[in-house]
Amino acid sequence: MKTVLAKVLYDGVSELRNVYISFDDRIRYIGENKPDDAELIAEGVVTPAFIDGHSHIGMVRAGEPSAEEESNETMESIYPIVNALHSVYMDDGAFRDSVESGVLYSVVLPGSGNPIGGKAVLLRNYAGNVSEAYMMDIGVKAALGYNPRSTKEWEGKRPTTRMGAVGMLRENFIRARNVSNLVRNGKKDVEEIEPITKVFMDILSGKYRMMVHLHREDDLMVLFSLVDEFGLKAIVNHALDFYRVEPFAEMKRRGIPLVYGPMDAHPYKVELKHESWRNAGNVIESGVEFCLMSDHPVILQRNLFLTVRHFLRFGMSRNEAISHLTSIPARILNIQDLGRLDTGYIPSMVVWSSDPFSLESHPKMVIGEGKVLYEE
Repeated sequence: MKTVLAKVLYDGVSELRNVYISFDDRIRYIGENKPDDAELIAEGVVTPAFIDGHSHIGMVRAGEPSAEEESNETMESIYPIVNALHSVYMDDGAFRDSVESGVLYSVVLPGSGNPIGGKAVLLRNYAGNVSEAYMMDIGVKAALGYNPRSTKEWEGKRPTTRMGAVGMLRENFIRARNVSNLVRNGKKDVEEIEPITKVFMDILSGKYRMMVHLHREDDLMVLFSLVDEFGLKAIVNHALDFYRVEPFAEMKRRGIPLVYGPMDAHPYKVELKHESWRNAGNVIESGVEFCLMSDHPVILQRNLFLTVRHFLRFGMSRNEAISHLTSIPARILNIQDLGRLDTGYIPSMVVWSSDPFSLESHPKMVIGEGKVLYEE
């Protein structure tokens, strides 16, 4: 059985030392004694493979002109039946860079130019085509704040204000709720429902969660009002302009998780005027459940791990930092059997040349679902 000797193992939850990890298609053994049938293939500091909680990799592609990017569908502002998977090309060179940097899984979403952008999916970064890459649906992308009102020149019915974008969302949720009541009372057949309304019904029923782009505290309060009115299940994405602990704490109280970032990007618009690496201290203090994103290509996905340094400055431990790229995104996004290195889990891991928190360290072997994908 393939075996890796972890001099230090950050398993996604805790830290162990000098243990063997044996695996085939699943991790079969972790312990201090080398198994008799062990085929030792590497040794070093080991972490789970990283999961990027929010990106546009494969949609906005390396080496292609901006006119070729496909992150936003511009024909209509409310069109939830589009799917990010259908605009991904797996020959994007950024995928290779990500794999060599230990990022093996990407949540890929439409952009934030529409109040409803479409479906978000989880992909394997190392697959040859989108059929092999696709793992699961993550939810439906929504956007509040400046971005959906900044696209007035695009086609279709467009909001020009934040209240207009929210009004469009409410209109569709009210319609979906009314149609759901008609179906429940036997006054309408499911086959009669328009496809767009059906997606909104699926959000109301909890089949899909909403991945909601927003940056400012007031837009978070608007999201809370939508959650209260319609019973939506939401995951906040970004929240970079929150400069007080209170909004993060209210998210924790409500049980709404956060995909935070992208850190280390230029704050290029007014709704990012309070953006700072120092806000990481408020995230930690609040206790909100969060994972990290690259928003690739806003910051390159291969640099995602570097962003944990901001949290280390506020006292986060190393194994906790690793968890926000591994086990916590898996928990927030309902990804099964990934994000941890433990018996029964899928063996996706990174073997580092030395302490991964040192600048000279780099992945010397990357293993995805039991297969060696990269070796120095």
